[in-house]
Amino acid sequence: MKTVERMLWKLAIIQFIFLLIAQFVISHSSLAPYIVKVVHYEGVMKNSVLKTIETFDQR
Repeated sequence: MKTVERMLWKLAIIQFIFLLIAQFVISHSSLAPYIVKVVHYEGVMKNSVLKTIETFDQR
């Protein structure tokens, strides 16, 4: 049982290290647009201005 616990601790530590590395890479400002695809889904990378529709009646 000691060997299984030791192996689980090693796996947890390795996973935590990879988590820290991934968080650093994603949060680094110059690498984020190339790695994170959310900016493409939200349309942030487009430089075009769209017409907006007013939803409130201006009385």
